Amino acid sequence: MNMQLESKNVGYSSGSGDPAADAPAIFFVHGAGMDHTVWVMPARYFARHGYRVMAIDLPGHGKSDGPALDSIDDMADWLLSLIVATTANASEVVLVGHSMGTLICLSLAARQPELAKKLVLLGTSAPMPVSDVLLNASQDNDHAAIDMANTWSHGQRSLLGASENPGTSNLHMGERLLERVAEDVYFKDFSACNTFSAEHYPPIATPALIITGDEDKMTPPRAGIAVAEMLQNSQVAHLVGCGHLMFTELPNQVLDAMSAFIRD
Repeated sequence: MNMQLESKNVGYSSGSGDPAADAPAIFFVHGAGMDHTVWVMPARYFARHGYRVMAIDLPGHGKSDGPALDSIDDMADWLLSLIVATTANASEVVLVGHSMGTLICLSLAARQPELAKKLVLLGTSAPMPVSDVLLNASQDNDHAAIDMANTWSHGQRSLLGASENPGTSNLHMGERLLERVAEDVYFKDFSACNTFSAEHYPPIATPALIITGDEDKMTPPRAGIAVAEMLQNSQVAHLVGCGHLMFTELPNQVLDAMSAFIRD
């Protein structure tokens, strides 16, 4: 679906729901180089349980007009404008982010503490450093950046070709997804992650669920636990046999944890 925000197109998925005017709203925020399509399963689930769903394409990603934004706080400010424009009557707002998307959620929760009722952070780290080799490859728009990030984002089962969805390859689907990103966008995303700091934020009291994967090489479990300890009201769901792209590697377990927390 598409809408206009400040005269620019925003691509998003509603999960094909039919929510009430005052239904609680969930905003799904993707990671670096990705788009709203990573949220198909949870978007549909929550839409069918009465939530107003917006799985968004950040500026310059998917179907959203560019340019891509340069910093996490800029992305969070853009998301705030979108939330204000679409949730005037919503009874509550929940923010769900993956990887870079978790930083956007943290930025918004810190600077707008009354906005969100709950946060769900998948594969998070704060700070979120990016290696020089990955930054340099993405700056050159070299396919090696996609190869490296995609390989490091998958656990061992996915690397061997196993998948929870028969007949599919998580590794190849991840590569095709990243190959859709426009030139220079991947580098902007990685640069924003690499320069992010939460040190200037006030304490975050919003209830939060952090989901970690024991085979996550991009944001290792210890980094997610550190984020949980940084927050004032958090809990951790740890997935075994799972890498960074947990919503494709263990989709049912991710949805179960997310649903139990959000609908509690």
